[in-house]
Amino acid sequence: MKKVFEVNHHGNHILIENYWINGEKLYVNGELQDENLGLALRGDLKGKLEDSSEIKVTIGGFFTINCKIFLENRLIFSS
Repeated sequence: MKKVFEVNHHGNHILIENYWINGEKLYVNGELQDENLGLALRGDLKGKLEDSSEIKVTIGGFFTINCKIFLENRLIFSS
């Protein structure tokens, strides 16, 4: 099973893919920046925008997968 979270922030496209067994991936503007492999109840992903702003993603859950995206420690997306 695959779940996708997407956000466009000031011209930047942030995409998180969660695969139930195969882990999570973080793409920024089409470029893979981080991934976790395997099954986990919670994952953290990190990346950067072109202007060097830091992205942090927390993703996980048991029955429902939830995702939060932080840009420079400020929440910009929550599912």
